[in-house]
Parts: sequence; structure tokens; C-alpha cells
Amino acid sequence: MKRVLQYSFLTAFLVVSTVLSLNAQPHAGEDNTGTAVTGGRIGAGAGAPVGSGTLLLLGLAGLYGGKKAYRMQKNR
Repeated sequence: MKRVLQYSFLTAFLVVSTVLSLNAQPHAGEDNTGTAVTGGRIGAGAGAPVGSGTLLLLGLAGLYGGKKAYRMQKNR
């Protein structure tokens, strides 16, 4: 019974978090209705700094691959 309760809470959490994440903020240059706003910043894009996050993910992937290669070499 305890396991069923845990799985039901996990399922409820995943469903609720998915529904709440779909209610995202509008893009830059749009209001809440989705129509374009006149005025404001010119050339406003999404505004997310992607460069540093990409380098961080590539670095972590390299470290993970290096660890796997080291363990594979060590086990021989």
C-alpha cells in the first residue's frame, strides 16, 4: 500500500508540474494576449544567454565521457 501511495504522489506531481510549466511567460515583445506590443525595446529577442549554458553542458559531458573511459581502461 505504501508503494502505491508513493507512485500516486509521484504521478500527481509529474502531471501537475507539466500542466503548470505549460503556463509560461509570453515572449519578449508580446503582451499576455499574444499580440505584438508596439514600442519598447527594439530588436528584443528571447533574451536567454545560451552561450555559457552550452559550454557548461559540453564540459560536463566531456568530464562524464572521460570518467567512463578511465573506468573502462582501469578495468582491463
